[in-house]
Amino acid sequence: MKQRLRERLNERARSFVSGNGLKDEEITRKQKLCQKRGVEIVRCSIRGQIVGRQTVERETKLVYVAHHQFLLKQGDVLYVEEQVEERCARFVNGEWAADDRISRTGGNVEAPRVEREQWRGERLSYQYDRAQAVRYAETWWNRHNPAFPSFPVDCTNFVSQCLYAGGVPMTGYPNRARGWWCQNGSWSYSWAVAHSLRWYLSGSRIGLQAVEVSEPGQLMAGDVICYDFQGDGRFDHSAIVVAKDQEGMPLVNAHTTNSRMRYWSYEDSSAYTPNIRYKFFHIMDRK
Repeated sequence: MKQRLRERLNERARSFVSGNGLKDEEITRKQKLCQKRGVEIVRCSIRGQIVGRQTVERETKLVYVAHHQFLLKQGDVLYVEEQVEERCARFVNGEWAADDRISRTGGNVEAPRVEREQWRGERLSYQYDRAQAVRYAETWWNRHNPAFPSFPVDCTNFVSQCLYAGGVPMTGYPNRARGWWCQNGSWSYSWAVAHSLRWYLSGSRIGLQAVEVSEPGQLMAGDVICYDFQGDGRFDHSAIVVAKDQEGMPLVNAHTTNSRMRYWSYEDSSAYTPNIRYKFFHIMDRK
């Protein structure tokens, strides 16, 4: 079964490039997004690591981690995009039956907004080092920093760590419903929950502060994008901008589905819906 899985991943990688071979929604979404952007998938490789196995009667399930690397060409520029996802391959009587992505969505806690008037009269200054924030995002995009807690849905925790690495001070400890902090084995809702970070960035007047902009092209490396995949008003995901493509559009790093240099719109994501809403936050450089 390991050999069959290896063959399947190689076939899947070829399908991303050629457009032939395997057909599924993930491959189709990726190809459509690249076509829309004027980007060519020059090469794709997928490495699989089995992390779990379960056999019940005639059926065997292999849980594995698939590390995708895409060599993309936009104009005369080549760059590498990476994504790591959990998948489950199913075999019946030793024969290939299915291969599905394991989805992890949602936040850790439904948390309140941080009201602006809570912070009246307080002051905290900082200088945001975008290069350091991006360096952290590049270092830890596919692994966990043991200095911080880890969550099954880890996207906002990761973004918060990047901002902190850029020099943004924590505020509000130990009240979990106030400020933005992670200390002594605890954390504020805004540190780890996408919906809470979205509202915190809209309302904070000390410490971490941001200005909402209307277009993704207005963002810089070190800025933040928040995602409401269903368009229902509850934000599900956060990512940090690490670069711009040749058209001046953001490329992001993120956790949960660990991603590096991913196109900002997430139209190639299984979580994407036509109702998606975005919030674009420019982190203030000095405060």
